[in-house]
Amino acid sequence: MSIHSPIEQNAAMGFVGQYLDSLALVERLHRLLLDVIKDEFERVGVLEINAVQALLLFNIGDNEVTAGELKSRGYYQGSNVSYNLKKLVEMGYMHHQRCEIDRRSVRVRLTGKGRHIRDVVAALFERHADGLQSRGVLSATGIEEINMALKRVERYWTDQIRYIY
Repeated sequence: MSIHSPIEQNAAMGFVGQYLDSLALVERLHRLLLDVIKDEFERVGVLEINAVQALLLFNIGDNEVTAGELKSRGYYQGSNVSYNLKKLVEMGYMHHQRCEIDRRSVRVRLTGKGRHIRDVVAALFERHADGLQSRGVLSATGIEEINMALKRVERYWTDQIRYIY
């Protein structure tokens, strides 16, 4: 049993509450981002691809990567990366090729059709960045502070996974 004053307990509970609010906000923002991308695709008439797949294409960009690298480089966080890669190849958004060195590994890169989707998402994000700044929602300093704080949380969580305390 730890002994803390009521002030320390209230401060700790306040921080836990704020942390939980932050976690919920990150989840909501991600889901909202997917909805924003979906709406943009409906607006421009791209209906065969979903927002998760579009983000995957955006994140791969001009790189050529293996499925394993998609997760290790932070391009994709979902558990169904193989499914989405297969669908994107089938729909003509990505090329895939067996690795010359390790025949078990498959390297993927965007096709012209995939680069078009990447460009649609990039233009959407550029419009958002301009709007956030021009409307005073976020300044360059504000976005930098958010990114620094989120990177610190990311490092902390990574350390927790690796059992480094």
